[in-house]
Amino acid sequence: MEKENATLLTEFLLTGLTYEPEWQIPLFLVFLLIYFITIVGNLVLIALIWNDAHLHIPMYLFLGSLALVDIWLSSTVTPKMLVNFFATSKMISLPECMIQFFSFVISATTECFLLATMAYDRYVAICKPLLYPMIMSNRLCIRLLVFSFLGGLLQALIHRGFLFRLTFCNSIILHHFYCDIIPLFKISCTDPSINFLMLFIFSGSIQVFTILTVLVSYTLVLFTILKRKSVQGIRKAFSTCGAHLLSVSLYYGPLLFMYVHPTSAQGEDQDMMDSLFYTVIIPLLNPIIYSLRNKKVIDSLAKMLRRNV
Repeated sequence: MEKENATLLTEFLLTGLTYEPEWQIPLFLVFLLIYFITIVGNLVLIALIWNDAHLHIPMYLFLGSLALVDIWLSSTVTPKMLVNFFATSKMISLPECMIQFFSFVISATTECFLLATMAYDRYVAICKPLLYPMIMSNRLCIRLLVFSFLGGLLQALIHRGFLFRLTFCNSIILHHFYCDIIPLFKISCTDPSINFLMLFIFSGSIQVFTILTVLVSYTLVLFTILKRKSVQGIRKAFSTCGAHLLSVSLYYGPLLFMYVHPTSAQGEDQDMMDSLFYTVIIPLLNPIIYSLRNKKVIDSLAKMLRRNV
């Protein structure tokens, strides 16, 4: 009866990042600059790939898709966070919260699949170079991209569906800077045990599958590279794969801590720091990591700048 008579909540208060009042303006300016560089950097990368015929190959098709997803992921989280730095009311309605969460899950999950796809592409390119044009055909590339986005959509639909069983009446306070699933579980007045189980099963399965794909692909790449006698070929392969491995390591670390570890393993502030890293910092770093270590991208950028001067 007590649960039935409780007032169900239709909006929440996002506490945002923990900081001293004097840090409000500096933090706002820092994250505004990060967001601006993220959008511009990824858009420039997409434009380079789109306009340069030499980059119309699977590797750069996947890289352009990754840049698009990074824009999507950052834009799902950062604008609301920036507004809340100065907003008198940090409330977010339940429908707006669900939309933000839905968009976040699609983009974050799609990025996992894209990183695995890019690892497989590098495996075929380095380990089976003669068969590469046949294996990585246009049809397969399109299928892999469609599968990546559909995988993100399916993951979002599953967790959004299970959120329908929850009711919120205990607290309006979400200790986070965006609507994430675990903070929602913590304020639910419905037992979220099933939701936790589904989160562990589906998110854990996707992360294990994509991480194993990356590890197996690059293990085979490493063995192939070590068999080669050409120092230049080894250096080129390590340069290309090293950038990808760096991006994968930075992305998966916080995700594993957030969604696969036991819920009591770390505090809310640490969860927010992990979330901040893969929703704000990684989309900023990806175009830098892939561009600065990629001669074709640098050459294409130089050509574009010369044309516009």
